[in-house]
Amino acid sequence: MQRMKSHVRLYVILARRAPVGVVFRRGPTKQVLLIAWNTNDDTLESGQWLKGRIYERRCDLSPEGDLLLYFAASYRKPLYSWSAISRPPYLTALALWPKGDGWGGGGHFLSHTRIALNHRSSEMALGQGFSLPRRLAVQQFGDHPGWGEDDPIWSERLRRDGWILIDEGKLAKREWKAKVWIEFNPARRFRKPHPALPHRYALEMAILGLKEKDGPWYLTEHFIVRYKDATESIGRSDWADWSHSGDLLFAQDGCLFRVRRRGDVLASLDTKVKIADLSSLAFEAREAPEEARNWPAK
Repeated sequence: MQRMKSHVRLYVILARRAPVGVVFRRGPTKQVLLIAWNTNDDTLESGQWLKGRIYERRCDLSPEGDLLLYFAASYRKPLYSWSAISRPPYLTALALWPKGDGWGGGGHFLSHTRIALNHRSSEMALGQGFSLPRRLAVQQFGDHPGWGEDDPIWSERLRRDGWILIDEGKLAKREWKAKVWIEFNPARRFRKPHPALPHRYALEMAILGLKEKDGPWYLTEHFIVRYKDATESIGRSDWADWSHSGDLLFAQDGCLFRVRRRGDVLASLDTKVKIADLSSLAFEAREAPEEARNWPAK
């Protein structure tokens, strides 16, 4: 398994109903920057950093992309960990639920007015000084709320957003002190058909293992499946998805890339365009503007 070059990790969540997304830019390990991404014109807006950990696979965007539900932890007093709603690309909480441990946390936007929070019953109270608008209803997530790690939030979000599990994978090795803690052979594989051309193209994600020493937690490769041609390997990469316009977007080595679709044809991987190199950014303390401190009007 070839290691990725950059120690910066990028993960993206795209909104379901709007051409916007949020980029979680992590590196060093306990420093995370939130970036807003307009996928129509590839403009990026840097927001706030957090000195701590954001569990990006337990997060979700509202359908229009104007609100972010995230799970974060400092593992220090007074909160240790918490779930919150903010206005991306800012992390300043509009609502906050103390959690206290690393189990569960985060959740899903079921709609613009309903969220499912992955907290136990004793953890459903809002933090002191926070309130919700009347239009927003909160319920618990799933059959065992407050437990699990990235799953079940991540796997359920993948399924909701069109990813299909095509191979459960098989545990091949589990050795804590090894270069890679857990390895799968064959890999655990998901496939997402192209939104406009599902019979011509698909995107595959292969999870090769977990916890690489001096590397990422999730060892993933992505592939472009061309049903009338050979499959192209993107290689080791943090994230990939289809844009609303049908372009391929992916993150690799601390950079964001795009492969364009023209009509019924998705260009080859060697035509990829680098949107941005985010590998050299450094922590900067930032205050949220007044607009990001208030709930959207609707």
